[in-house]
Amino acid sequence: MFARDPRHLQFEADVNRLFLYTSYYRLGENAEEKDAEEIIDLASKASVADQQKQVQENVHYQLSHMCQAMDDVLRPDVKDDPSKDPSKAHSHPQRSGLSFAVGGAASANMQSAAIPATRPLTRAELSKKFRDHFGYTLDIKPSGIPHKDAGQGLFLSGEANVGAVLAIYPGVIYSPAYYRYIPGYPRIDACNNYLITRYDGTIIDAKPWCLGDETRELWDGSNLVDYNAMRPKGSENNSDRVWRMLSKPLEKSVRENFGEVLERRNPLAFGHFANHPPQGSNPNVMICPYDFPLSEKNMRVYIPNITFGGEEPIKMKRFGSFYFKSGSSDDQAGDSLVLKTLVLVSTRSICDEELFLNYRYSNSKRRPEWYSPVDEEEDKRRWS
Repeated sequence: MFARDPRHLQFEADVNRLFLYTSYYRLGENAEEKDAEEIIDLASKASVADQQKQVQENVHYQLSHMCQAMDDVLRPDVKDDPSKDPSKAHSHPQRSGLSFAVGGAASANMQSAAIPATRPLTRAELSKKFRDHFGYTLDIKPSGIPHKDAGQGLFLSGEANVGAVLAIYPGVIYSPAYYRYIPGYPRIDACNNYLITRYDGTIIDAKPWCLGDETRELWDGSNLVDYNAMRPKGSENNSDRVWRMLSKPLEKSVRENFGEVLERRNPLAFGHFANHPPQGSNPNVMICPYDFPLSEKNMRVYIPNITFGGEEPIKMKRFGSFYFKSGSSDDQAGDSLVLKTLVLVSTRSICDEELFLNYRYSNSKRRPEWYSPVDEEEDKRRWS
């Protein structure tokens, strides 16, 4: 029974918190104390499934407004006159190194993809306009955490209320069916600090996204990243080095070729730069699974993710920590219609601060020396 599963108990607790935060945010600036009390009362009565559904609606509500605002800035002619929709004008992007490598029909399909024309704004200019509209944006700069492996940090520039969607975790999405294609497999985290896992086993690799780019382009996640040449944060023992040298993930074939036209200037696509809080500090954001409905075609370009292998749903069975493919899914109304990504949601009011996310590293594995658990019991339940 799920009720006896510590991992599911932690999932329920997270859903409950996200329900409270995002529902309160949706009430707006005029929310009163009695409104908060009503939300708490609703949370105590609603099932986990109903709370989860409401969280999805709350997050989608915020993101739809953000995407529309960016569209109004980048494509004002379409707003004023839909007949000028530039998506009807085809552009032919250069083929990536991976496209040349796999060749075949998939590359030809990528060649003919339509890339709508947009205003020639820089990433910084779009970020400023986003702040002018919503009151905040994101900055990447040296972290204020006092340890040598902290690197770059994610900072909120401006003010945001509790329950606000502050960032999206960008990159390539791998369902359990495609784990063996993750660079560095099977020790995928040996040289990659930008991996994150959802409760349903979906893994997102943000390393290829990096800082985004200065344009809207066809992105297939094949940015040339030498995972073996990049040392992980913290120490690396002999076992890690051996695994890194021997690891050889499956190579991507024509069948797994994919790509989407994405807005690489997206000011929200920096969730992978949030650091774990230093000892004595608390996180001010938490991860929230977000299933983006692919039917929302006008928003798709602003969701900075692609699914490895395309959108075909795959049935997987889980046995302990292992997943096994059990054929194609017949649930065409389910997984085939969503993009399984993550967003970061504020857990309190934030003003011009560095954003901290509880990494919840498993206590059954060796942790980096800089890692200080926020809640040891949560870590245990998350990975039980």
